[in-house]
Amino acid sequence: MSSLLGIKLNIRSLRRVRQVIGVLIGYGFESLIEHLHLTQFMARGARLFRRSEGEIARLSPAERMRLALEELGPTFIKLGQLLSTRPDIVPKNYLAEFSKLQDQVPGFSFSQVRIRLREELGGEIEELFASFRTEPIAAASIAQVHGAYLQSGEEVVVKIRRPGIVAEVETDIEVLMGLAILVERHFPENSCFDPVALVKEFARSIRRELDLSREGRTIERIAANFAGDASIRFPHVYWERTSSGVLTLECIHGIKVSEVHALDEAGLDRKLVARRGADAFLRQVLEHGYFHGDPHPGNVFILPGNVVCLLDYGMMGRLDPSSREFFADFLLSVIGRDPDRIISLLLYSGDITDTLDGRALRRDLSDFIDDFYEVPFAEMSVGRILGDLIELIAAYRIHFRPDFMMLAKALVTVEGMGRMLDPEFDMVERLRPFVEKAAAEKLAPRHIAREVGSSLQSYYNLARTMPDDVKEILNRLNRNKFKIDLEHRGLEHFIRELDKSGNRLSSSLIIAALLVGSSLIMQTDKGPHILGIPAFAFLGYTVAGLMGVWLLLGIFRSGRL
Repeated sequence: MSSLLGIKLNIRSLRRVRQVIGVLIGYGFESLIEHLHLTQFMARGARLFRRSEGEIARLSPAERMRLALEELGPTFIKLGQLLSTRPDIVPKNYLAEFSKLQDQVPGFSFSQVRIRLREELGGEIEELFASFRTEPIAAASIAQVHGAYLQSGEEVVVKIRRPGIVAEVETDIEVLMGLAILVERHFPENSCFDPVALVKEFARSIRRELDLSREGRTIERIAANFAGDASIRFPHVYWERTSSGVLTLECIHGIKVSEVHALDEAGLDRKLVARRGADAFLRQVLEHGYFHGDPHPGNVFILPGNVVCLLDYGMMGRLDPSSREFFADFLLSVIGRDPDRIISLLLYSGDITDTLDGRALRRDLSDFIDDFYEVPFAEMSVGRILGDLIELIAAYRIHFRPDFMMLAKALVTVEGMGRMLDPEFDMVERLRPFVEKAAAEKLAPRHIAREVGSSLQSYYNLARTMPDDVKEILNRLNRNKFKIDLEHRGLEHFIRELDKSGNRLSSSLIIAALLVGSSLIMQTDKGPHILGIPAFAFLGYTVAGLMGVWLLLGIFRSGRL
């Protein structure tokens, strides 16, 4: 085991750290490596592998970071895609670049497909399927997809997880966690965005995506939520051909929602499709609290009868009842053009820093609301409003839970698809019945009674446990065992610099002592000699000289003379 400034790493992770650092240096992020104090992990001659200065100079930092993430592979590509949904912590120019990240990669060989199916399903391809296409339909960083027919005759698509991808992702998560801890140490001004929590959230997300059987359960869960609704369709999951590393689904043939001319040629009603798609998404969000996190046009097929079919359920968002209530309140305030209510919701829903200028935020929010206050509903873009609002709150270092950010991006995408299908599509009109229903349910006697009952239960539990808690505090005080833990924040950098200064001062004193002692020995001229100089004096001068050179090099490398 080795360590990354106190963070234990195995040999595989340490090798990956060096690779990550090499790629970042190659794309011109050497200063970042130095700020993270990772120069000791730089491979010798790493600068020799840096891309040509002219090539790098033509690219913006955001473009270079996108290329670096692509070169680092699946985990880092997925991380970039996640960050593209977080405008509250990522600058706008980086958001645009991260949105371009694609995980289309070369497929793995058919011989490896055979091995993976044998390991996951316990049989040979010829036993499991009547026929199986050797060439993949699509290949991504996590899995690739093949077409096949079951022995019973159903046409299916088989999603197969890449060999070794689980171990690769786990190694990268360990490396990312170490880097996140270093970011917290050396960039304390970004601590409010909690990079460690961000990596934990990312790890949870990508591990769920690696389990293909979970995607199958997600499909069935959402299909159950829409049971009886013939306007939306979900692929059937064949569980006898599914495992954590293989997912077998019904093959559905349809027209991509982006192929507008094909929809017209098929005689489909684009306006009806736009309404159905938006309503299905809003039901997922405001009624079920479990929604498709990546509803881009490539994941939406239109079937005969204007039926909407959603594909690829690897990325899902969740909203608990309180979050759904907040979101409905916010949308209702936007539709009702109630600026005070919008400001109140924003001020008390996100994570607010101690340095927030509340007056300035209220002023800017009022100006923001004034900008769209006179806009007719038919011309109002929910996507533009959310985008501008997120940009505004990001400037005040307010950030919301990741699922809110995912929801905002997904809502913008759904509205964009609706207007692509129908230029007169009005998302506000589609939202209105859902938020009004949510508001009515909030005021319903049953809901109020449940809220009152929950509050009374909480107060009862508090009253019941308070005597014991007070007694425990008094007992600790009487036994002198009452302790208060204090945490000093922001002192780590000062302590490190103080340690460095102390070490340099100590080294200087040792060098001075060696020089004085050696000079005194020179005066005695006793004992064995080396090159005509007393041996002890010679050794003292040599050690002092080496320490002096080492000390000077350390000072020069720090850049602080």
